[in-house]
Amino acid sequence: MALTLQGRRVLVTGASGTFGRALTARLLAAGARVVGLDLVPGPAGPAPILPCDLTSDAAVPPAVAEAAGRLGGLDLLVNNAGVGGPAPAELPPGAEVRRQLEVNLLAAWRTTAAAVPALEASRGRVVFVASRMAVLPLPLAAAYGVSKRALTAYADALRLEVGSHIGVSVVYPSMVASPIHDATASAGLSLEGVSRYEPVDGVVDAILRAATARRAPRDVATTGRGRLELALARHLPSLAAAMVTRTVRARLAAGDLDGAELAEGMRRRAR
Repeated sequence: MALTLQGRRVLVTGASGTFGRALTARLLAAGARVVGLDLVPGPAGPAPILPCDLTSDAAVPPAVAEAAGRLGGLDLLVNNAGVGGPAPAELPPGAEVRRQLEVNLLAAWRTTAAAVPALEASRGRVVFVASRMAVLPLPLAAAYGVSKRALTAYADALRLEVGSHIGVSVVYPSMVASPIHDATASAGLSLEGVSRYEPVDGVVDAILRAATARRAPRDVATTGRGRLELALARHLPSLAAAMVTRTVRARLAAGDLDGAELAEGMRRRAR
């Protein structure tokens, strides 16, 4: 029997973003009480959003404590905050790589660590919003894929440590229309034709399934195609890589990446 969200005390990171706003609205509609954390709080809404730099070791614990204090405890943490951007694996890691690792991985780590005592007290749950790229990587976006794969490894380790008292789930969206893709598109590295868009509501549905299932599921795909891709990437990784390679070669041949400076190495090798 599924659990109810009525009265559940929920903390959502990245609450001002595309997923965060949609998730907060659905949680509130289901009767949950929600507090958000975000670097940019955004306009006042039905749920308070506390300003917090999730990359700061000093800022996160008091922000999580304030959120739990406002809610009177904590039943659910959704680690939703994330950033993207181009980062070819063949180039040295720079500020963009460090930013993605910091926000996508370490911010979730420090937020979860700060929330564990409250979640343990309530026998609550934590849901990590990862990405299909955690198991099905794409070229020219190494930092994002690495950060999300590391996030799933962190979730696996956390589950072994606290799983007797806290449910730990990972959700794997594909590509959703949001500002997270702006930097990649402006660099001429759009994922159009490589990955398929899916609706925001589908991602929110998956998060809520993880939050309300009788037992916290380990991994949650957001679409039927997503379930197939996850299975393919895990059990037939060579075939999955060959499919991505074929698609990327077709884009190179069509000249789709001709204006992308960061794709110069791939264009040269394709020639």
